[in-house]
Amino acid sequence: MTTEAIMQVVPAFMLVLCRISAFIVVAPVFSSRNIPGPFKAGMSVFIALLVFLTVGFDQPVPSDATYIFSVLKEILAGLVIGYTASLFFTLIQTAGTLIDIQMGLGIANILDPVSGVSAPLFGNLKYMMMILVFLSINGHHYLLGAIMNSYKWLPLNNTFFQGISEGRLTEFLVRTFADTFLLALQISAPIVVAMFITDFGLGLLARTAPQYNVFVIGIPLKILIGLTLLILLMPGFTTLFQIVFDRMFDALEKLFVILKTT
Repeated sequence: MTTEAIMQVVPAFMLVLCRISAFIVVAPVFSSRNIPGPFKAGMSVFIALLVFLTVGFDQPVPSDATYIFSVLKEILAGLVIGYTASLFFTLIQTAGTLIDIQMGLGIANILDPVSGVSAPLFGNLKYMMMILVFLSINGHHYLLGAIMNSYKWLPLNNTFFQGISEGRLTEFLVRTFADTFLLALQISAPIVVAMFITDFGLGLLARTAPQYNVFVIGIPLKILIGLTLLILLMPGFTTLFQIVFDRMFDALEKLFVILKTT
């Protein structure tokens, strides 16, 4: 291989590696702290090599100072794609937080080994179940396929910064965040509404029978009702998670369309 070929191949491969590495850093499942760093780095290089062998030779790469902007574009593109996917995993913990607050378990947060931060009890439980369902349907393969197919929509010689300046990407991210928060409210609605009805009943009990200490009765009663509803709703979580995954892949497809129009 000649020096000119090497000078063309190496910068193109580095651009591909920047997008893949940025995606691995923030993408759900792959960004888990339980996965060793050397494994993430090796996986990024391996995936980048596969992508480069497919699209890397056909894309012109700048050889001047604008190469720095190309590196920034690829890093931002990978972060945006991974962040969009991670929003749909975060909504499960948001729903769990709403449930814990209503049940009186908001103070009993635990350390989530995946993210390394404090997470609600039910949010962490649902999050682990969601990851199991995600892996069982080969969702991680679909995520890898999404980042590899992103080069069909957003090649190396893209105008990513133009899409940011025009506001289309920002509008999409804000709308996706709002949709995921609304979905979190819908997921937590059955138990939250049941807790509201329980609080209303305890309020009536406190007015009609003051001799009962509702503060002593209310906390275990709400926990018991919440656990009972959780057990009853548990069989439907698989279908619920599949709906969330469908929304996630639809959002990724819309993201690629927006990036393509730039």
